[in-house]
Amino acid sequence: MKNYDYIAIGGGSGGVATARRAAEYGARALVVEAGRLGGTCVNVGCVPKKVMWYAAGIAQTLRDAPGYGFSMGEVHFDWNTLKAHRDAYITRLNGIYASMLDKAGVDVVRGFARFVDPRTIEVDGERFSAPHIVIATGGRPLVPDIPGAELGIDSDGFFALEQQPRRVAVVGAGYIAVELAGVFNGLGSEVSMLVRGPHLLRPFDAMLRDELMAQMQEDGVRLHFGTQLRGVSRQADGTLRLDCGDGGMLEVDALVWATGRRANTGALRLEAAGLAADDKGVIATDAFQNTTVPGIYAIGDITGRAELTPVAIAAGRRLAARLFLNQPDSRLDYDTIPTVIFSHPPIGTVGLTEDEARSRLADVKVYTTRFTGMYHALTEHRPKTAMKLVCAGPEERIVGAHVIGDGADEMLQGFAVAVKMGARKADFDDTIAIHPTSAEEFVTMR
Repeated sequence: MKNYDYIAIGGGSGGVATARRAAEYGARALVVEAGRLGGTCVNVGCVPKKVMWYAAGIAQTLRDAPGYGFSMGEVHFDWNTLKAHRDAYITRLNGIYASMLDKAGVDVVRGFARFVDPRTIEVDGERFSAPHIVIATGGRPLVPDIPGAELGIDSDGFFALEQQPRRVAVVGAGYIAVELAGVFNGLGSEVSMLVRGPHLLRPFDAMLRDELMAQMQEDGVRLHFGTQLRGVSRQADGTLRLDCGDGGMLEVDALVWATGRRANTGALRLEAAGLAADDKGVIATDAFQNTTVPGIYAIGDITGRAELTPVAIAAGRRLAARLFLNQPDSRLDYDTIPTVIFSHPPIGTVGLTEDEARSRLADVKVYTTRFTGMYHALTEHRPKTAMKLVCAGPEERIVGAHVIGDGADEMLQGFAVAVKMGARKADFDDTIAIHPTSAEEFVTMR
């Protein structure tokens, strides 16, 4: 049996980050990973998704070009070329992750880890022990239990597509669903979204939901609300026939499930360590990432809190500092976490929605604006940009900032710092605008 100071089960963003920091602080660290280093984010999430989002954006720019005087001839898009370049980029990143761990002095063992006891894991018959073990195994896509569900693909399968489907149905209403639908649509596929409820992006601010819905419909995405898919069958010509209930049928070339994710903890043999997960596979943790078993911790998506790559990284780094840098109070503050949805147009959001603020706080005041960004003054495609500041109390402290529109993904980071620091509306008003930009509207709203 090999002994370590720290074992990270999972070689995704969180596991790699916490192990590297622990090694930097003098710990002998081990990462166990059965798949490709980098986890969901690098391999089938944030990074390849952003590449596809860029591609759809380039396609839109080409369509916008005549408004700026460019005469565009026939434009040909090749899905296979994009996929090959994207996959080569991801392979390079896998190598960079391996190199980073090697340079940090972190050992890597390939295989699936299972607990033997609270201080020991087993990987392919070999045992490893440590006084501190962190679980960072991430999540996996869920596929509903309906007839023919296996004929569709999940969000992981999206990145394995060798050909672009001409007609595609995306089932779901969350950020993964709207992102994938936007990419398909931007690159020329006919897209239908099947949504069980009445809204897209249900937990997000209503302004963001409504603006995105309107723009997706304007861009040609067919939104089917109140639709519960009952079954899928394959036709003789290879197309898929979707039973949408109440006699509604839809024929497509590909079906993508974007109906949620589940914590990837089922194969860890948690009971051997005295741990248990809930019915979604989530492991409960306190504010310091401690599980119910001393010496075992959990970070990232498996904790069920703010399932975002930077959150897993930040939590892991703070945990390493607490354990190995004599910083007993080191922990992640889960309040006011900014996030971006790479929809078309993109969304940036931080803090409370308007509804959340009105239900929790007194004296809430909201400022909004809606306009056409200057870039689109010369284009036929004229999506709107919309912004909202949610303020509370007599000082109008900003408790929420929300934006949808071109550049939202880049502009939000700086404003998130301001919201995190407790900025007031008066602080925004006192900041000189950068003109002409869309971002300036955040500091000129009245």
